[in-house]
Amino acid sequence: MSPKRGDRAAPPPTGAEYDLRFANSEAAEGWEQLGRQAAGDLRRAFERIRAEPRAFDNPARQHRLKGSLGTAAFKGQALERRQYEVTGGGRIWYLLDDANRTAWITYAGTGHPKGTD
Repeated sequence: MSPKRGDRAAPPPTGAEYDLRFANSEAAEGWEQLGRQAAGDLRRAFERIRAEPRAFDNPARQHRLKGSLGTAAFKGQALERRQYEVTGGGRIWYLLDDANRTAWITYAGTGHPKGTD
């Protein structure tokens, strides 16, 4: 999705950071909802995923999804799928494209994704 007039500008990644991009418009809308509900928590999630998308120091908050949810096909590739718990119910699911140093956000929202129900 290309930025439009009035859209928020995100800083580009530097050094070893990952670029965070939305895989779909639903994820972008969910991101905005999370921002309205928990801006500080969302900012911490953004910075953490960008700097350390596979961090292991807080597995309750940031981890790889289990079983068949642990990978997903995206743009012809099987990519690792991870989750970041933004709030008690708010989640971000993202796919790691290491070759392009991009975290593709496939879900962002204030509740659990349907795939875990």
